[in-house]
Amino acid sequence: MHNPHLTTEQIRISEARHHDPFAVLGRHTDADGTVIRAFLPHATEVRIAEGGMVLSRLPDSALFEWRGDASALPAHYSLIWRDHAQIEHCSRDPYTFTPQISDFDLYLFGEGRHRHTYRFLGARNHQVDGVGGTLFAVWAPNAERVSVVGDFNRWDGRTHAMRVRGGSGVWELFIPDLEQGHVYKYEIRNRHDGGVLLKADPYGRQQELRPRTASIIPNDGHYQWRDDPWLARRATADWQHSPMSVYEVHPGSWRRDMEGEFLNYRELAHSLVDYVKDMGFTHIELMPITEHPFDLSWGYQATGYFAPTSRFGTPDDFRYFVDHCHQNGIGVLLDWVPAHFPKDAHGLARFDGTPLYEHADPRLGEHLDWATLIYNFGRNEVKNFLISSAVFWLQDMHIDGLRVDAVASMLYLDYSREEGQWVPNQYGGRENLAAVDFLKEINIAVHEECPGVLMIAEESTSWPQVSRPTYVGGLGFDLKWNMGWMNDTLRYMEEDPIHRQYHHGMITFSMLYAFTENFMLPFSHDEVVHGKGSMLNKMPGDEWQSHANLRTLYTYQFTHPGKKLLFMGTEFAQGQEWNSIGTLDWYVLDYPLHQGMRRMVKDINHLYLTSPALYRYEFDWQGFEWIDCNDNRQSILCYLRKGDGDEIMVIALNLTPVVRQGYRIGVPLEGKYREVFNSDSTYYGGSNVGNGNGDLLSEELEWMNRPYSVQIDLPPLAGVVLAYQGKK
Repeated sequence: MHNPHLTTEQIRISEARHHDPFAVLGRHTDADGTVIRAFLPHATEVRIAEGGMVLSRLPDSALFEWRGDASALPAHYSLIWRDHAQIEHCSRDPYTFTPQISDFDLYLFGEGRHRHTYRFLGARNHQVDGVGGTLFAVWAPNAERVSVVGDFNRWDGRTHAMRVRGGSGVWELFIPDLEQGHVYKYEIRNRHDGGVLLKADPYGRQQELRPRTASIIPNDGHYQWRDDPWLARRATADWQHSPMSVYEVHPGSWRRDMEGEFLNYRELAHSLVDYVKDMGFTHIELMPITEHPFDLSWGYQATGYFAPTSRFGTPDDFRYFVDHCHQNGIGVLLDWVPAHFPKDAHGLARFDGTPLYEHADPRLGEHLDWATLIYNFGRNEVKNFLISSAVFWLQDMHIDGLRVDAVASMLYLDYSREEGQWVPNQYGGRENLAAVDFLKEINIAVHEECPGVLMIAEESTSWPQVSRPTYVGGLGFDLKWNMGWMNDTLRYMEEDPIHRQYHHGMITFSMLYAFTENFMLPFSHDEVVHGKGSMLNKMPGDEWQSHANLRTLYTYQFTHPGKKLLFMGTEFAQGQEWNSIGTLDWYVLDYPLHQGMRRMVKDINHLYLTSPALYRYEFDWQGFEWIDCNDNRQSILCYLRKGDGDEIMVIALNLTPVVRQGYRIGVPLEGKYREVFNSDSTYYGGSNVGNGNGDLLSEELEWMNRPYSVQIDLPPLAGVVLAYQGKK
């Protein structure tokens, strides 16, 4: 309703529609002298603390005004006001502070060239003229008005309206004396339709525990890291020629406490690191711990790209987790999801009342499979958001690498779409050119900002040069999950051994492309959910045979070129497929076959860690040779893994339940060979067919196109590893 006692600007303040409340509120000079004006809708009386001057209420409004000589007042005076319950409040006037975000930051942000936007957007502890408080900033270019609301202002969007910084679309407000721990959101009024939205902070670094959805003012910069030696080594590490064995973990279902509640990050750090070190893994990969509203999304539908989920504790608790891993020599990888985001009302969807982070056209902006939205990778501010998120986790949270989820869905405009459901690119093709450019840009940025970290692509197609540098036309990732190897190998192993001779090419095919990318060999959570069964239950045969098959599969994985990844529970052959609602079936370790499986994974992990022949050349033909890949009739594979000089290992896999006694294998060098691993050992639950602890002497008998050969006993459904010991 029109108020004849107020100016147009004052009416816009009263109606919470003003884009620059600083033009009306705070201290101003006009023809009559100095005026101090405040808008306090819950106040009955207001006075200035320094001097006690009383502000007068403008008629029929919540605006209060004082005029007079203000020369004795400090630049940042305080207001004392009493509410309707006669409770007195005192706070510095936020509308006395100048803009805090630099024009240079805003320029880089608009150009899409700012890699640390979280350092000026979001909520952060800040000081102005010696006054501490919290600086809020948010990007909402289509807003008419944006306010900070929270438990400190009755969630009233009229009280802490922000100023917009020109055409940048960035809104900011410094609220003095506001400390960490308060919860807040942004109230956004759309300029086109007047709709009012309540949104969590896209750059929020701490969020409430679900189902609550507000952001929390974080405790910035107080954690004392103790992992400097690790970071120094990481920056110069030769990771390509070093062992890398990853344990993939869902923190909510690995273990829980005695009451069935989630472990805190700190509790998880100690129990998980002790376990992983003992088992011989070099890295932990966490399924997404970025904040997410729905437990059953496992974190893959994130709403907080800068916030560790509060399910397991505070950001400092998470820092402790990473720090503790590093102090114990364990790297930490994080699943990170830039491919899509959920439609939750408090999240990024139509953030300022318009498609801001997503495409407006659903043929470009929506994933039909997942009912989620797709980022507009061509928009500078969106690229800044995602690149800054990646840099934040790697640089500020000391994460050692990001496994980028669902890259294929980003690369192809027709991903999982029927004809007519997608829009071709400018050249008529199916490639998402903006996403390609974004992936290249983020990989360049990350490697420049964070030397030594790894970018790992989950990319399931044959897109070329995923793990090749951008300067040769690649996407710039360090590693790519070898989904083809995983699918072919599992399909082969699921065959009854009597039929495997007819599918031999499925298990040898991977070596035709093994070195076209820097591959990681994954048996991840995706293979043990949604009715696919556990790894153990994929294996054919009776109980003994299924365990033997699985031991052979892991032997093949750990001796095949490529970095390794196992999902939690697969290392001890959990019988049921993974269920994120509960915990792993640790009770099965009461049974000998499962005990043996865990011992076997532990031993082959340690063999891999200590055998240069198995890791020095995982991305190069120099590290691999077939001895015989053609014995499909007996379903036997024989191959060499090689390091430098005489660092040689001979691997033989018998993929049938028939013992092969006196099986002759060609070897390249004269001398002694020793069986250093046998998956059929009774220690692992096997039948103990093998070649003892002594040396096997080569014979000068040419075999399999090799000048020498050795005879061994090949156990059933098992793999053996022979290490060259030198000449006689």
